Amino acid sequence: MEKQGKPSSRYDILATRAAQGDQIAFTELYEYCFPRVYNYIFAKVKDAELADDIVSEVFVKVYQKLSLYDRNKAAFSTWLFRMAANTMTDKLRQGQRRQEDTWEDFFDPAGPNSEEPEAVALKKEQNDEILVALDKLSERERRIIELKFFSDLPNTGIAEIIGISVSNVGTILSRSLAKLKKFLPEQE
Repeated sequence: MEKQGKPSSRYDILATRAAQGDQIAFTELYEYCFPRVYNYIFAKVKDAELADDIVSEVFVKVYQKLSLYDRNKAAFSTWLFRMAANTMTDKLRQGQRRQEDTWEDFFDPAGPNSEEPEAVALKKEQNDEILVALDKLSERERRIIELKFFSDLPNTGIAEIIGISVSNVGTILSRSLAKLKKFLPEQE
């Protein structure tokens, strides 16, 4: 029986198959979900090493608890991002601290596609401005923006994760982006 008469997503079906031991299905889920979960976590912790640790823990838990996933109760994305949020909260409560990135994290002059130091510095400055502006939004507004843009989730998935209607997600997203724009410095 499908949840509220809605067809299951491809990833709900893959999660069910992975829970039954299908390694190919788990690999496909991992490859699709990893960048979305990583971006969501990184946007919160603003530290690449800590984000790596948390995302690793998330996927270990997903692998271990996949047999508990029930696609009739929630979409896989909802289940996954709740687990990601809970794991991140637990890790941060354990006293993990944000670390400042070093210049070498951004610029490797020997790298084949290395950008000019000025371009890298400008991009980092713009990213820092966005992160500072995001911190001025409410937790709910930040979370919706992070799920939408850093995790590339549709409004329906965000609505399930947050527990609000799809239209409310759209309204909050629109208002939040307008607020965010006011907090960002004017670009020349």
